Amino acid sequence: MNRYHRLPLLTAALCVVLPLHAHDAAADAFDRTPTELASVQVQADRPATQDSPAPFSSFGAGDWKDTPASTRVLDRALIEDRQVRTLSELARNDDSLGDSYAPVGYYQNVAIRGFALDTGTGYRFNGLAIAGEQRVPLEHIQQVEILKGAAGLAAGVMAPGGIINYVGKRPAEVRTLTLGTDAEGSRYAAVDFGHWLTPRFGVRLNAAWDDSVSYIEHADGRRNFYSLAADWLVGERGKLEVDANYQTSAQRSASGYQLLGGVALPGRVDREHMLGYQSWQQPVGIDSTNITALHTYDFSPDWQSRVSASQSRTVIDDRVAFAYGCYYAAQCADGNVPGNAFAPNGDYDIYDYRSPDDTRRNREVRAELRGRFATGAIGHELTVGVDAFDRTVDKHRNVNAYVGTGNIHDAHVPQFAPSPLMPGPSVPRLDSRQTAAFLLDRISFGDDWQWLLGGRYVRLDERSYSKRGAPERNDTLSRFLPQTALIWSANSSINAYASYVSGLDLGQEAPFWTSNDGTFLPSMLSRQIEVGAKFAASDALNLGAAVFRTTRPFQYASPDGSDAGYTFVEAGRQVHTGLELTADGRITDRLHLSASAAMLQARARDTGTPAYHGHQLINVPRTRASVHVDYQLPFAPGLTLAGGWRHASSNVATADGRTRAPGYSVVDAGVRFRHQLGGQAVSWNLSVDNVFNRFYWSDTGSSSGDYYLFPGAPRQLRLAVTVAL
Repeated sequence: MNRYHRLPLLTAALCVVLPLHAHDAAADAFDRTPTELASVQVQADRPATQDSPAPFSSFGAGDWKDTPASTRVLDRALIEDRQVRTLSELARNDDSLGDSYAPVGYYQNVAIRGFALDTGTGYRFNGLAIAGEQRVPLEHIQQVEILKGAAGLAAGVMAPGGIINYVGKRPAEVRTLTLGTDAEGSRYAAVDFGHWLTPRFGVRLNAAWDDSVSYIEHADGRRNFYSLAADWLVGERGKLEVDANYQTSAQRSASGYQLLGGVALPGRVDREHMLGYQSWQQPVGIDSTNITALHTYDFSPDWQSRVSASQSRTVIDDRVAFAYGCYYAAQCADGNVPGNAFAPNGDYDIYDYRSPDDTRRNREVRAELRGRFATGAIGHELTVGVDAFDRTVDKHRNVNAYVGTGNIHDAHVPQFAPSPLMPGPSVPRLDSRQTAAFLLDRISFGDDWQWLLGGRYVRLDERSYSKRGAPERNDTLSRFLPQTALIWSANSSINAYASYVSGLDLGQEAPFWTSNDGTFLPSMLSRQIEVGAKFAASDALNLGAAVFRTTRPFQYASPDGSDAGYTFVEAGRQVHTGLELTADGRITDRLHLSASAAMLQARARDTGTPAYHGHQLINVPRTRASVHVDYQLPFAPGLTLAGGWRHASSNVATADGRTRAPGYSVVDAGVRFRHQLGGQAVSWNLSVDNVFNRFYWSDTGSSSGDYYLFPGAPRQLRLAVTVAL
């Protein structure tokens, strides 16, 4: 069901904001216990948090230089200045990230270091796992923390790429109204209101209303979002932080392209054209609710307890006229062309796909104790705790019925009647439970050396069910995931580190077009070695470099003599070896730089299929790089010019490496102006993405074992104005 409320954007915003009155309570006296992965701020002129302990970092408490991992923080200033609205847009700001099946109008996924994130455990809100199958809003987010690489101690069962943690805004004295539009005619409004009601209790409300006009035809959407955060100082030593948010959205999802005949990139693509569009096609509705609570208690200046809990729920009404394959097209009838690709002439099948009330729930409870003590001349910072995590998936038996055939060059997609079939009843499809105990000790030897030693013991109980609700498998496994790192402080500005991390990743499901359709392969143990250096060049500029190597078993569709032609197997290893470079901060008082580069070799080895060796894996460009600068003009106070360049090398699109999406470079630009109007601070923000309207393939990612091609967005112009009330 579509549960969104149509209300004039300006009226809604003013109704919330105008009744508010100013209050002079000194909220700054009540700084919260930070909820963030230890990392470096992107904007150096913002209040620093890197000397504060992290709530649940894979490497314990420590500032950015003392974190033996490649991390990144995208703060509130960056999100607002670059008008970031989606996960895909967020991923552009770090070159270790890339899209991994990120269609317009649907929830999006990204990859870190070439590994697609696990939607069950790879995304976090205030350090706790949320259902990744949602369009995460950013209006209530203070910063986004990116931990790159395996993090078995932090998350247990997860993909080895890393974690994205969204940190919510805390109560503060703030009242702002933002109105926005774009070149397509979208309408956007958001309010941010925070207030300390008493010296010990504060709240913060964020809300947004978005009527978006997409550059893709028939893909306009609507979104309503509401969030509330509250902080309560309990006694002299305790603190309770609660966050709750709800969002409802509706937008038609745009199907991705596929290779022609399974080997050739589509040509003369119109990226404003919606493949397979049917007049009866309904928007995809996604409703999401996320709640977290954290209680901290300071027993002494050196010891603290932390008890946290969360619930995340997403309901997806998936209704799409889906463009997929060519099983029913004339050019594919003889079986010489793979049916899970478009036909050589651009024909594709259109399916009436309906899966209502697809419900994903994540629940997590964690208790931990943190403290510091000394044994002689050796210092210890200890973190010990337990964690329980539960994820369930309930789905209706879907409708996935062929209705007709179109062609990628159709000026107007042929119209067909929808399928008369109806979805079946809702049944449980997955029940996955993790229980774990973890321990990490940061041992200090004088001022120059630190040794981190710890691990996580995790037990996984997982049950999956068929589309009719019948039990299919019941797996139980237990693993100890060790983690260790050594840090050397060369001087007050430079740290070097070496780390080893072990992680556990769930086995993948065989695609329907393989001989063992639906079979789940065994879980995979990943290992990562990383060496890096961090240099605080000044109070305002941080430089980082990391070299890493991550390995895990390779699970893939192996060509063979079976009737299907492929069997999904585990054989050999996939090895990702890379170099990451970052630079964040101010070069001068007026010039701010944010730059990164990632060079990654991702290959399969010893698989028994020689054609899959010796080249990059699918959807992992060998090189990504970006530079973004902001310059405050000296002759125009309040006026800032911004410019950016982002590049990706060619991207493999077939398992044998013969077909590649070409590399690309994209230029972005913007201008911001801040001034006072009637005693109120006003900020204008004009941004232009893809200034030269470059066509490029941004993503060759996979979903359910099939690979898709998504064109990057054309030139996009956005304008927003924010008023401090």
